[in-house]
Amino acid sequence: MIVVTGGGGFLGGAIVRQLRARGEVVRSVQRSAAPQLLEIGAEVVRADLSDARACLAALAGADAVVHVAAKAGVWGSEASFVAANVTATDNVIAACRELGIQRLVYTSTPSVVHSGGDVANIDESAPVATHFSAPYPRTKAIAEAHVLAANGATLATVALRPHLIWGPGDTQLTARVLDRARTGRLRLVGGGEKWIDSVYIDNAAAAHVNALDRLAPGAPCAGRAYFITQGEPMPQKQLINGMLAAAGLPPCQKSIAPGVAWLAGAILEAIWTVLRRADEPMMTRFLAHQLATAHWYDISAARRDLGYAPAVTVAQGLEKLRESLVTARARLPADR
Repeated sequence: MIVVTGGGGFLGGAIVRQLRARGEVVRSVQRSAAPQLLEIGAEVVRADLSDARACLAALAGADAVVHVAAKAGVWGSEASFVAANVTATDNVIAACRELGIQRLVYTSTPSVVHSGGDVANIDESAPVATHFSAPYPRTKAIAEAHVLAANGATLATVALRPHLIWGPGDTQLTARVLDRARTGRLRLVGGGEKWIDSVYIDNAAAAHVNALDRLAPGAPCAGRAYFITQGEPMPQKQLINGMLAAAGLPPCQKSIAPGVAWLAGAILEAIWTVLRRADEPMMTRFLAHQLATAHWYDISAARRDLGYAPAVTVAQGLEKLRESLVTARARLPADR
């Protein structure tokens, strides 16, 4: 049996679906209900992985674990990110050891190597950053280090760093771009000229399944981290406007200077802190840095060690996104 933590989420759900499609017995562990996973024959367990006892019970009987669950985003208390990203991961590692589980695939993020400047065509030899401007990348870096350090003769571990996952069903990147465009709030930082890479949801999920299949004590991928992208870097505005076109929206023409975006983020962070708001500000300093810098990676190592080959191109992914949005619109009258 394979346990997927965070199976109720965008990436976790795609991994569960791919594993079930090839006949694997899968248990999804997350905090919320996931009836869509029950429908495809997955077992669903609700648990807080930051609770060591609950984590141990949730992983009992597993042969392998794909640990996707995490607290993402650009806003929230340090303690909440530590609990969800560090404590929960440490509990997963401890449970794997106690239960004799031999394979652990961990979902990390390329943000762990981002120190604030452009990141262009780097590979996994790039060092993890020593300073972070937000709790998310900081706690993910700590968790990734713990996972890789746990690799050994009885527990093989690997960390994947998918970048900007998007596609049908995405409630984060894709949904936010479309929502801000529809409400007139979308801006391209620096004109959207910086080059980025991304990864379509099915490709991101396939990379995890590949890693699971290749992982074993002593395997080439054991104890290593891998960047996962489309391998199709492009100007940021090209991807954003591609998403807008898929939704039948005009391209974004409005831009904001990087310095102005950073200042807006700083002001909004201060306001949100004073008001103790739990929702995310539209801009933060971390987000401004991310949008104002290049982010694209050399995925040669993932191709070599994981057999990773993006099956869906960006153009094909945008067409799949367009089809899903058309289908969703067609269903609206029947739902009302």
